[in-house]
Amino acid sequence: MNKYRIAVVPGDGIGEEVVPVALEVLDAVGVLCGFSFDYKQYDYSCKYYKEYGSMMPSDGLDRLRDSDGIFLGAVGYPGVPDHVSLWGLLIPIRRTFQQYVNLRPVRLIRGIDSPLKNPGDIDFLIVRENNEGEYSSIGGRLYEGTDLEMAVQESVFTKRGVDRVMRYAFDLAQSRNKNLVSATKSNGIIHTMPFWDQRFEVIGEAYPEVKTSAYHIDILSAHFVTRPESFDVVVASNLFGDILSDLGPAVVGGMGIAAGANINPEKNFPSMFEPVHGSAPDIAGRGIANPIAMIWTGAMMLDHLGEKDGADLIMQAIQAVVADGAVLTRDLGGKASTKEAGRAIIQKIQVLR
Repeated sequence: MNKYRIAVVPGDGIGEEVVPVALEVLDAVGVLCGFSFDYKQYDYSCKYYKEYGSMMPSDGLDRLRDSDGIFLGAVGYPGVPDHVSLWGLLIPIRRTFQQYVNLRPVRLIRGIDSPLKNPGDIDFLIVRENNEGEYSSIGGRLYEGTDLEMAVQESVFTKRGVDRVMRYAFDLAQSRNKNLVSATKSNGIIHTMPFWDQRFEVIGEAYPEVKTSAYHIDILSAHFVTRPESFDVVVASNLFGDILSDLGPAVVGGMGIAAGANINPEKNFPSMFEPVHGSAPDIAGRGIANPIAMIWTGAMMLDHLGEKDGADLIMQAIQAVVADGAVLTRDLGGKASTKEAGRAIIQKIQVLR
């Protein structure tokens, strides 16, 4: 029996509610599929910041390093600026552990209403570059508080960084429907985006079976709304991928079902699995948060660990419970609590197995 060491970081807000439910689902699948987990919980969060002045202790990353995966709920807390939580916790984890792929699925599950009139069959993946690009700390502010005040922010696109995320996207497209779209803006961003486009063409030469196309981010965003069923895999820079991977879930039902993963494909470091939604302080503590995104994120973790049967079982259960409609959370039109939705998925897993 395989046993995996998982670092659990519930974080803030609804993270503390959806993570325990997702862990129960993972344990239930493990019993049925022949694997188990050794969980170690860490209190890295905005609450930790409020008490100690940092998002995690000085050796926080070292404590996570030997895990097989990091399971993170959400971070964010009233009174703590978002850039503090991002640069104090998430980005250090992503960059220290070379989690250069941010993978986010966009799938319309039967039983969930899309805001689109005729959504079609939507099932695609967004591959976001996760370590460089527009999210750079290079730059600064000058002459603060004067009429000459200015801010400079630089983007960083390296050949190594661009090529490796594109190869991942091409490999993914090769294993699916062999269709890859690149997000660009080379007509307006005259240095980094033409470079991105050139590397896309060069890497594509090694994948003759994959159909490629590139769209400027503005029209691509429109296509996400007007014809989302046409996409298979989309690769984008850090900023563009961040925006698209919120828009994608929005057209298939919202953030409550938006799973995500920060992946080190070579497995030299642990990957981190976190849903796209935030800590939702407005509903935190009420027990009504939708756990599906967190549970789906757990399925992505299983898939990364090589437990594909377990991952598939979770996804089958999620789809069956949602399609049935008897136990849905409020954002999906039902009245179920966070725990009730989790229990329904576990029961469906046991039936399916």
